[in-house]
Amino acid sequence: MEKVIAIIKENLLDIIPELADEEFSNDDSFVDLGANSLDRGELITLTLEHINLDIPRIELAKAQTINELAELISLKKMNN
Repeated sequence: MEKVIAIIKENLLDIIPELADEEFSNDDSFVDLGANSLDRGELITLTLEHINLDIPRIELAKAQTINELAELISLKKMNN
């Protein structure tokens, strides 16, 4: 799961570069980090492409934090 968190953070910084100068937690909501719904969709897509996992994006849409997204992806990855 740590690897997935690192990938999510890397992708999040690509999408919202202003976060590079900010302190943030894996439990901060994407909304609080400045990510709108399009940003979150792009984050999910980039992350799934990076780890070569093909699952419906809608299954990950309920994730509100980095930790929640990493947990859902890790569970899906284990079941694939």
